[in-house]
Amino acid sequence: MGAVLEMTREEFEELVGEALDRIPPELTRLMDNVAVFVEDEPPADDPDLLGLYEGTPLTERGEWYAGVLPDRITVYRGPTLRMCDTREDVVTETEVTVVHEIAHHFGIDDERLHALGYG
Repeated sequence: MGAVLEMTREEFEELVGEALDRIPPELTRLMDNVAVFVEDEPPADDPDLLGLYEGTPLTERGEWYAGVLPDRITVYRGPTLRMCDTREDVVTETEVTVVHEIAHHFGIDDERLHALGYG
């Protein structure tokens, strides 16, 4: 086990932004009321968590859905850096995490994501 990859929060946020930029426009156009955040560490009860989606998936929004806070996607820098060996690994892992959490926004569950090849 080598040293943990060093990357500033700003650099990591940039990678998350780049991952978001690579999401196909036909998907980003459909995203509604979502904010993406970067945090250093996940909740203590899940120290290896790479990303978290909190909100109401599009598939579950009914007529009652109005005036609510944006869905929140959080990408965690610490666990991502600890599991990656190179900057390229971080780029790949960040992209998978971002896509994974956005998929939850669209109401796609983990089982379907695994079938599509997103861990």
